[in-house]
Amino acid sequence: MTMKSLSVRGIRIDRMAGMPVVTLREVESPRREMEIFIGAPEASAIKTSLEGESTPRPMTHDLFVLALERLAVDIVRVVITHVVSGTFFADLVLSSPTGEETTVSCRPSDGIALALRAHCPLYALEDLLDAEGKEVPEEEVETDAEEILDEFKSFIENISPEDFES
Repeated sequence: MTMKSLSVRGIRIDRMAGMPVVTLREVESPRREMEIFIGAPEASAIKTSLEGESTPRPMTHDLFVLALERLAVDIVRVVITHVVSGTFFADLVLSSPTGEETTVSCRPSDGIALALRAHCPLYALEDLLDAEGKEVPEEEVETDAEEILDEFKSFIENISPEDFES
């Protein structure tokens, strides 16, 4: 299984679904991207990391990374592995103090938020990128990330607790 390194391009709101989407760009081929729908809380956690913001108290993903650090466990990598009926899956690979690796299944949004905080690599399996990735026009490769973040900020400012009800 070949893995391809990814970077987080940004978060935007899908106008049709009204939901946050994280855009991941293949590092090796910056014209190929993959988008994943995510929840608003995870989108906010990813945005916080992308913008280098901090909070007075640790948020959930911060707390998880701090707990792992105290236990001398490293987040080695996050790998987005597959998609089933529109739901993406990922693996969080951890390393114990003895170097033994353990894999834990996670949502890609949580994995991305953790990878950004732990400064560890983010990957997708090549087969998944082949199936779910899309080629973007050259002019879109240069799109300003600020524009994407501004759109997401507007979404966050207008969200209400009722948006999370089933």
